[in-house]
Amino acid sequence: MALDLWVEKYRPRKLDEVINQRHVIERLKVWVNQKSIPNMLFAGSAGVGKTTTALALAQELFGNQWKENFQETNASDERGIDVVRGKVKDFARIMPLGSEFKIVFLDEADALTQEAQQALRRTIEKHSNVCRFILSCNYSSRIIEPIQSRCVVFRFKALTKPDIEIYINRIAKAEGFEVEKEAVDAIMDLSEGDLRKVANILQACSHDKITKELVYEISAQVKPDDIRQMLKTVLSGNFEEARKQLFNLTANQGLSGEDIIKNIHKELFNLPLEEKAKIDLLEKIGEYEFRLNCGSTPEIQLLALLAQFLKYKK
Repeated sequence: MALDLWVEKYRPRKLDEVINQRHVIERLKVWVNQKSIPNMLFAGSAGVGKTTTALALAQELFGNQWKENFQETNASDERGIDVVRGKVKDFARIMPLGSEFKIVFLDEADALTQEAQQALRRTIEKHSNVCRFILSCNYSSRIIEPIQSRCVVFRFKALTKPDIEIYINRIAKAEGFEVEKEAVDAIMDLSEGDLRKVANILQACSHDKITKELVYEISAQVKPDDIRQMLKTVLSGNFEEARKQLFNLTANQGLSGEDIIKNIHKELFNLPLEEKAKIDLLEKIGEYEFRLNCGSTPEIQLLALLAQFLKYKK
């Protein structure tokens, strides 16, 4: 028996099951009752429900024939003008089955080239009698104005802790396991509001009882407590001990320099330092992250960053 991916297994099938985004869902339900929708642009961060909302909308509009009247294309995989002239245009020109229109869903549309977006604008106009377009993007500013003006723009909100807890409890109840409160906080920290990451973490950790330690161990991510302790150690003036703690993170736990520096950034604002010191260190963190992205040796750059904290020892 194949192992189901929980990302798909627990993806909402109806608009009412979508987590949060009530400002979007209520408007879509009105259009479902009217059996008519405009072209739309869904903007928001990853994992907040843009693709899920589009799929649920198609299922409620078209019923059992939704797959015949719905085409999903990921523009980050096929971002050139050829995909618009070929795949999208070919689907859009075909008459819908058992409905007045069909839906083309372009996920990550902000990855389309300017040339492809111009071609898409013409396609949207030409096939407006039989096709509706839903575009999904992380950054609406990367969508050309002529397309935005032809769409109703919905901005999906970042999910809050209660929203993520609802989703975690939904999966935990269905699978029959318990999630500790501290584990919920850890999952929130690691997922950064992305429900796909939440589902993947829960599936990887699936156990009778999911603990905070299990979440960090399975996900191979930095524990905030470890970063906090390392920074407190260097600020106390004990650079050698802080160096050993950093070595434990990189060598023994196998954590990447990028993950460590991102978590140092998170913990910076919780340190008992003056505002000016935090601003200076924030500038240094940005500089050292840039160096890492340019291919510098992580161990050397992270040690150099710790040395910057040593300037503000108590």
